Amino acid sequence: MPVGKLIKGNPEQIVNNQYSSPCGQFHSGTWQSGPGKWNVNYTEHEFCDILEGLSIIQDKTGNSLTVAAGDKFVIPAGFQGTWEVVDQCKKIYVIFEQNP
Repeated sequence: MPVGKLIKGNPEQIVNNQYSSPCGQFHSGTWQSGPGKWNVNYTEHEFCDILEGLSIIQDKTGNSLTVAAGDKFVIPAGFQGTWEVVDQCKKIYVIFEQNP
């Protein structure tokens, strides 16, 4: 995890990218992380399908969304805030990078 992003914990993250488009703007795969909390700044649009675990996503104004297995949602490009994994989390991601 890049310096300055980590807020708490020492989350071990595993990314298994299954596909990337030839233009480099579209990606999909799985991501998993142990407990921890870090700052996020999305430059991409991301569809998430939570397979297991529990996370709290909070925007910079304090609004939060708690997500668990079975939840599906989109994080829009430009989102800034924090992602906290409360219980080992695994998701399927589909990313579209608007400006590669």
